[in-house]
This record gives sequence, C-alpha cells and structure tokens, in this order.
Amino acid sequence: MGSPRFAGGMLAAWFRMKYPHIVIGALAASAPILQFPGLTPCDIFNKITTSVYETAYNANCSVNIGKSWKAFETLAANDAGKKQLGDIFRLCDPINNADDLNQFMNYLEDVYGNLAMTNYPYNSTFLAPVPAYPVRQLCFYLKDLHQNDADLIHSMVSALAVYTNYTGTEKCVDYKYSSSSTTLDNKGWDIQSCNQMVMPFCSNSSETMYRTKAWNLKEYSDNCYKKFHLTPKPYDIILRYGGNNLESVSNIIFSNGLLDPWSGGGVLQAPNNQVHVIILPEGAHHLDLRSSNPSDPASVTEARRMEATIIEGWLNQG
Repeated sequence: MGSPRFAGGMLAAWFRMKYPHIVIGALAASAPILQFPGLTPCDIFNKITTSVYETAYNANCSVNIGKSWKAFETLAANDAGKKQLGDIFRLCDPINNADDLNQFMNYLEDVYGNLAMTNYPYNSTFLAPVPAYPVRQLCFYLKDLHQNDADLIHSMVSALAVYTNYTGTEKCVDYKYSSSSTTLDNKGWDIQSCNQMVMPFCSNSSETMYRTKAWNLKEYSDNCYKKFHLTPKPYDIILRYGGNNLESVSNIIFSNGLLDPWSGGGVLQAPNNQVHVIILPEGAHHLDLRSSNPSDPASVTEARRMEATIIEGWLNQG
C-alpha cells in the first residue's frame, strides 16, 4: 500500500516544524506523520478501511470481499480458470501465473483503499472518476451474502466497476499499472517509499477483509534494492522530525476525517495548546481542503470555518 496523495499535509507539518522562523503556520490535512515504524500499528490502515466497508451498506460487503480472495485463487488454479478470470474482469494483461494473480489481488486492495479515501458525498475524479459515496455504491452490489464462488465473482465485477469503469469508457482494467507506472506521480512515490518514507503495512484476515500479510522489512528492503538499488532507511523520518515527540510543536492544524484510512497515522490528540486537532466524523481524505459543495456534511463546513479563524489568528500575531 502506498500513495503520494497525502504527502502535502505531511510536508506542510514538517515544513513548519523544521523552519518555524520562516513558516507562520501550517494546515496539515490528512497527514499521517505517525505512520512509521514503532509509532502506529501496521494494520491500522486496513482496519479502518474494513470498518468503512462494514458500515457503508451492510456488513455483508466486507464479508464478501474477505471471501473473494479464496474464490479468485480457486478459479485461477488452472489455465482455463486464469483465462476466465481475465475475461470476466476485462483485464488489460492476462493472468498467466501466481505472480500475476497476486498482482491482481494487490491491485484490488489498492482500489478498496482508494475508494475509502475518495468516499466523498458527491462525484469526484481525484483518483479515478467515481460517484458520490462510492464505497456505498460498491457495497450495493455486495449486499447479499454469496455462498457460491461464481455468483460472488460476478458480483465483484459489477462492484469494482464503480472504480475501474464508472464512466463506461475504459476498454480494460490496467491491474499492472502499465499505462501509468512511468509517471512521476507513481515512480516518484515508489522511490521515496524505498528511501525515507518507509510505512509498514500488515493485515490479518480474521480482523479485516484483507488477506493476512505480515510486515517484513527484509523482504521490503530486498525488493527496493532489486527495483531501484536503494536500501530503505526505516527510521530516517522519525530521526529528522521527532516522531510522536510533538510537545514543542506550534501553529499546526491537524485535520483528519474518520472515514479516511490514513487517519490512523494522523495526529488525533493535541500535544499542547498551540497545536489544533480537528476531527471530521463524516470526512474522507482531506475533504476539508476540497471546494465547498452543497453536499458537504456540517462537520466539514464547520472545520473550514475553524481553520480560517485559526489561520487569521496566526497572521494577526505575526
């Protein structure tokens, strides 16, 4: 799991911490500055995401997603099944082997996280064109508990199209990111996460809708060296910015939406009276930074008002 979509908030916080003589203050929206080794449990992102899916329509949604991994593996146990899986989901690249299947399932895990991040109350195109409350829309197709693998997989096709082809214009599902992997947006983040931005991720299938995965720094490091000849520095960010030692920090607003999986690594309690923490119970990823919309929850409108007042106070002090 990795995405540069939250980096602006983190950079804003660290900019104020590092250069308080230059920066008057910072609004760090959806900034998981605690999503680093030893600071936050590695399974928090996937636990929050699962909770979002459990409550979006009904609990059957996350249960079906949890059952789908085995259904995919069973179908892809032979060549005919691999082809069938590729045809059903209209994949740009065929599934030829176990590595392809794993990459496909990794892609689906990214999709679930991205939908939770963009679970806004109106249509958006932030990570992909999606409808209002896209998690609810996806879960509508998974509202019935499926006992049959074939029925489950066909329901998954309709559900995932909420993210992969909401506009109806996509010719195929690019699960290998072959058309976008060369962009600076993706490659830049891959390099950063193999250098300083080492964020541990893990999951347990008994507690989440995800496959069980342990955090393995050696495996992660070996993969980074293979791809970029880089060796990750897992504690570099903590050493540079102090980790959760925020007592001396001032003039930062940390805002977090509780529907945003990244909120688990955010600052949710103020370390002193010069740091402001704003919680948006109905907010997805940095919803308070987006343009005003008639569908905005009241908590988001109030958060923007509070942020403007706090920033005005900083400017008046300066």
